[in-house]
Amino acid sequence: MRSAIAKLIKKESLTEEEMKRVMDTILTGRATPAQIGAFMAALRIKGETVDEIVGAARVLRTHTPSIHCRNRLESVSIDRDEINIEEETILDTTGIMGEGTKTFNVSTATALVVAGAGVKVTKYGSRAASTRCGSANVLSELGVNLELNTIDVESCVNTVGIGFLYSPLFHGAMAFIGGPRQEVGLRSLFNLIGPLCNPAGAKTQVLGVYDMDLTEKMAHVLHRLGIESGFVVCGEGTLDEISICGVTKISRVKAGEVTPSFLHPEEVALNVAPPEAIQGGDAAQNARIIKAILDGEKGPKRDMVLLNAAAAFVAAGLDADFRAGIQRAEASIDSGSAKEKLEKLIAFTNQCNPFVRKEA
Repeated sequence: MRSAIAKLIKKESLTEEEMKRVMDTILTGRATPAQIGAFMAALRIKGETVDEIVGAARVLRTHTPSIHCRNRLESVSIDRDEINIEEETILDTTGIMGEGTKTFNVSTATALVVAGAGVKVTKYGSRAASTRCGSANVLSELGVNLELNTIDVESCVNTVGIGFLYSPLFHGAMAFIGGPRQEVGLRSLFNLIGPLCNPAGAKTQVLGVYDMDLTEKMAHVLHRLGIESGFVVCGEGTLDEISICGVTKISRVKAGEVTPSFLHPEEVALNVAPPEAIQGGDAAQNARIIKAILDGEKGPKRDMVLLNAAAAFVAAGLDADFRAGIQRAEASIDSGSAKEKLEKLIAFTNQCNPFVRKEA
């Protein structure tokens, strides 16, 4: 740890193998909180390279139980960093510390719409800190049972077509990182690698990031980690989603090639909306918003979901462009298929036996 920190302080990058050794030290509890904090800060100041992110993600994946989904090539991972305990991240996503989410749970609603169109979806997330609302918070409010063992989650994905992977049940090794992350309070490598370690191992992914400059870098990371088709997105006014509020930077990864571009909602015949039009709140409020969207309520919130679902359809190869993907998303909602997926998810998870945590 000390030699890696010294190298980073000199603004020298670690090789992938060096990063693997550092991450293994951290995730097996052999690094002190002070070392983890210093490592996080030094790496953030230097700036993470593709090799460093790939190395860290590969080690975290070895510490994450996997689930086996049939037809992985036909499944999509729709993930965001929801292990956000850093003050910097909270400030950027809420405007005022602790006052709730800036947007409703767009990616959760999107996952249901994508699943409603027949695409197998794995959603990976956690509960949010303070009064903010993560995907686990809102799904629990909607009636989904989160406390499933790996066998039941696997069966849920394969039977219902959508499954939620509750990160505390899969990422026990991250427990060593939580304290230092909260104490340092800055974004770090760990904001980037969590969404890269979805236990379902889908080959298609739509990944949201918090900085437009990261989209191309993270697209190269996805390719190195075996993603065959995907998007990395960062939108104006919404950070880690494709935005209805303005321009979104999108980096497309396909067949090993990374192509950056920008998308404006008017290009796909959607009206621009102010950020307050897609604002969310606590779990109860966000659950009401998602139910209204699935019931067919129109407006900026629905448009936001249509836009993000379209990306998943294009990434999965179902549609050639975003306009066609939006039409597919509309059909998923208006036919009642997306709402039916939520109902089936609730029913399936609640008939599962309670998850029993093993004592350490």
